[in-house]
This record gives sequence, structure tokens and C-alpha cells, in this order.
Amino acid sequence: MADITRANAVESENNAPRKASWRSIGPGIVVAATGVGAGDLVATLIAGSKFGYTLMWAAVIGCLVKISLAEAAGRWHLATGRTLFDGWRSLGSWTTVYFAGYVVVWGFVYGAAAMSSSALPLAALFPDAMDLKLWAVLCGLVGLVFVWFNQYAVFEKVMTVLVGVMFLITVYLAIRVTPRLDAAFAGLVPVLPDGSLVYTLGLIGGVGGTITLAAYGYWVNAKGWTNTSWIKVMRLDNRVAYLTTGVFVVAMLIVGAELLHSSGVALAKGDRGLLDLGAVLEDHYGKATAKLFLVGFFATSFTSLIGVWHGVSLMFADFATKFRPSLAPAGTDPSKSLAFRVYLLWLTFPPISLLFLDQPFGLVIVYGVIGALFMPFLALTLLWLLNSSRTPSPWRNGPLSNVMLGAAGLLFVVLCVQQLRELLR
Repeated sequence: MADITRANAVESENNAPRKASWRSIGPGIVVAATGVGAGDLVATLIAGSKFGYTLMWAAVIGCLVKISLAEAAGRWHLATGRTLFDGWRSLGSWTTVYFAGYVVVWGFVYGAAAMSSSALPLAALFPDAMDLKLWAVLCGLVGLVFVWFNQYAVFEKVMTVLVGVMFLITVYLAIRVTPRLDAAFAGLVPVLPDGSLVYTLGLIGGVGGTITLAAYGYWVNAKGWTNTSWIKVMRLDNRVAYLTTGVFVVAMLIVGAELLHSSGVALAKGDRGLLDLGAVLEDHYGKATAKLFLVGFFATSFTSLIGVWHGVSLMFADFATKFRPSLAPAGTDPSKSLAFRVYLLWLTFPPISLLFLDQPFGLVIVYGVIGALFMPFLALTLLWLLNSSRTPSPWRNGPLSNVMLGAAGLLFVVLCVQQLRELLR
């Protein structure tokens, strides 16, 4: 009887709410930094260049949407003691089929895109060093080696440093272009100028909205947060991270509004649009500012690369070991498991071939379709899981969570339809 009492006391102590402090912050910074890539920055800059400060409100709402999604993923892991893939499997075999196709095709194409994005600023900073494709291969290999040999704690520290670089450079640029604060505050009033719907939806749903939102719960567990006592800490971590992202996005919108909108400069779509911005910055503020921006560009792209290399490999390892437990024996660090390393290799070596070949049209279509479907899939399955008996009743969704996840699901369905229409034109 005494043993049972002691065991209950230990369990109660383990589940007592932890004190939320700034020192605990980490996984949120990782997920937010990974989700914001060079393409997101270009989309934000283009929105600012076309509509000035008018869509500032959409950037703020987008930040709140990401907070709700990441909080839901983290809460599922901590409240149930199960991974998100466990939850998906409980909804039916269709989720396994979709996820398997997603991680294989998406990882193959994304690997090449992430390497190219990281290589672009390096090739611009060191134009005579080597060919762009060789820079891309080098970035992929460095990411592979870094993630392969380091524990989560080291990975988190490096990500935090790179986020600091991104943040400081972006805020510096926003201050340098001299923002009009009255116009910025006026932009917080929801308005939809003619032709702005697609850009508005993109700002709300696009920046930081990727599979890495689903990886948040895995990083929470890797941090050592494993039960409901950590939920308060997780919520602080998540809010700080996405508020940081919000400042980052607002800063880029300011740069687009002040530097591009007023001068009528148009950026190329995709990652190369940031090279165009570098040229504009050099014309206005000199080479030093342009080079500083390229450093921030590299930090933005490389955090996405190593974040995906780590986070999505954790998700794949969880997926694979549900069918082959021997791939990650009990007690093994998932990031040292065979399944984790197999997917890490998949993200690195097969995509190198795409760097030297045109991407096959059919593959691009499949990649676009399954990628467009992922965010609605994530939002709606979290809504389902967190309102069912699969989640202990104290930690199920309240009205606010349901409104936010429902709105996110609807938003991502609309974005999905829009993306599919563009792909199939």
C-alpha cells in the first residue's frame, strides 16, 4: 500500500504544471524558423510591393493561425503521450496511404528546392568560388552531416543562432527603409483591395505553414517535454516563436511597401526574387547592406533546410517504426535510428539529380497536389482528434481552439483549391 501511495505521489509530482520561463523556449523557435523559407519572404515582399501596408492585418492573422495549429499539435503529443502519426492512424488507413505518398514525393522535390535556395545567396556572396549547383550540393551535404552527428540540443542552439541572425537583419532593414508608422497601423484594419485576395490568403496561410507545423510535437518530445505538466511551457514557447515570426513577416512587408511599392520595382517569383531585392538594396544603401541582406537570406534558407532534414526525418522514423519496430528499438534516440537516417539520405542524395536535370512535369504536378493538400489535412485532422475521446477530456479543444482550427481548415481548403487550379492550368 505504501509503495502504491509513493508511486501515486511521484506521478502527481511529474504531472504538476511546470513553471513557464524564457529559458525553456526552443522547439517553437525551431518550427517557426523551419517554416519560413525564402519563397515565403518573396511572397511577403511582393504583397508589400503591390499593396503597400494594406495587407498588414493578414500577416497578423496568419501569425495567430500558426500559433493555434502548432499549439494543437504540441497539446496532442503531451496530453495523449502519443505521436501525431499515431493519431492519424487511429482515423483510418487512408491517412497512412496519404502520408506515405507525401513524404516520399515531397521529400524528393523539396530536397532539391532547399539546396538551391541555400545556394543562391552563397553564390551571390562568393561569385567566383564555384558553380551554383556545386554550392547547392555542398549545402545539402553540410545539412546531412550536421543533422546526422548532432543531438537535438545542439540542433536547437544552432537554429536559435540562425533565427537571431534572420531577425536582426530583417528588423534592421525595416528600420533602414524608414517605415511610415501611421500607414502601418492603418493596415491593421481589414481591407481587401482589388486583386488582393490571393495575396491575402497567401499571407495568412503561407508564411510558416508547412509540414514542419506537424513536426512541432516531435521537437517538443525531443526537448524532453513528455506529459501534461509541460503544456503551459509549450504554450509560452509556441507563442513567443510565432510572435517572433510575426515581427519578421511584418518587417519584410515594410521593406516591400517602402522600398518596392514606392519605386514600382517588381521582383521575380520564387527564391531568385530575393536576389533582385539584394540588387535594389545595393542601389539604395550600398554593397555592405546588400551583403548583410544576403547573409540573412542564407540564414533563412538554411534553417529551413536543416529543420526539414531533422523534423520530417523524425516524423518518417515514427511512421516507419510503426510497421517495423526493429528500425528503432525501445529506448533508442529516434534521431539515431535507422529509419531517421534512411530518410535523411533520401532528402539529400536523390534530389541532387534534380539539380542537374529539369524537374519532370508529372513529378512537379504530383508534388504540388499532395503539398497543397497537406495543410487542410493537418488542420482538419487535428480538429477531429482533439474533439474526440482519443484526447483526455481536460485537454480537448475549447470553443476558441475549435474556431481557430476550423477557420484554419477552411482557409487551407480555399488555398488548396487555388493552388490546384494554378497547377492544372
